Amino acid sequence: MKPRLRLRDLSFDVVNYILLALLGFFTLYPFINLLAVSLNDPLDTIRGQVYFLPNKFTLDNYKLVFEDHSLYMAAVRSVLRTVLGTFLSVTCTMMLAYTLTRKDFVLRKSINLMMIISMYVSGGLIPSYLLIKGLGMTNSFWVYIIPGLIGVFNVIIMRTSMEGLPDGLLESARIEGANDFQILFRIIVPISLPVLATITLFNSVGHWNSWFDNYLYNTKDNLNLLQFELMKILMQSTSQMTSNASSTGYVDGESMKNITPEAIRATMTIIVTFPILLVYPFLQKYFIKGALIGAIKE
Repeated sequence: MKPRLRLRDLSFDVVNYILLALLGFFTLYPFINLLAVSLNDPLDTIRGQVYFLPNKFTLDNYKLVFEDHSLYMAAVRSVLRTVLGTFLSVTCTMMLAYTLTRKDFVLRKSINLMMIISMYVSGGLIPSYLLIKGLGMTNSFWVYIIPGLIGVFNVIIMRTSMEGLPDGLLESARIEGANDFQILFRIIVPISLPVLATITLFNSVGHWNSWFDNYLYNTKDNLNLLQFELMKILMQSTSQMTSNASSTGYVDGESMKNITPEAIRATMTIIVTFPILLVYPFLQKYFIKGALIGAIKE
């Protein structure tokens, strides 16, 4: 009986490892392929058959992208937006979530209801633009920060986590004379690091990848973000390739050597993903735990 059980356990482990290996392969392959395309000769990429490794290694795609010197200041603005926006958003989310956990707060149920409704019903693009314009935030750096200061989903995660804390812990702090700010920042924050890391990751990725608000609300070049500048490069490469093809009937190798939408798109993806890959390993151990704590209420 024991050898049969051991054989069954061994078979189960082997099948699990094979399935996990396949899952890991299919998860990583798109990124590996993008990296190979970004390091491959653009003309050779058009011919296809670029899978794991570049057929003709070159850094021309990255040189072309970084030839635009406006990218450097745009990158600084994107980093500033990500850091400042994430910090303010996480701070405001914590304070709002803590307020909504207070049972003596009269408007707690009303605010919760309005927040839930806002997740299902949106005002629309035109009313949102008119609101931003009416507030005087167009052509301003703060349009990247203030409209997205509070995320309802993040508030729900944080509120659920706070509601799971022992009541005696907070009551004892109040008996000792601690006010709400001291309770929040000295007691709740240190024991809520997994949830805070989860919310921080959500906010930072959202701010770093955002470009549409730049397109809508800002027309000044000195306020453009990295993703928007990269999007402009991609659109220019596409239009240039189309114009070359329409004027000559074909796209010659010399014009394709320096500009192809596929190569530029892959290079852009690697550039904007690299900073997130540097940050994520430090937050990974908190991320899964924080997501579970915020999603489950006993």
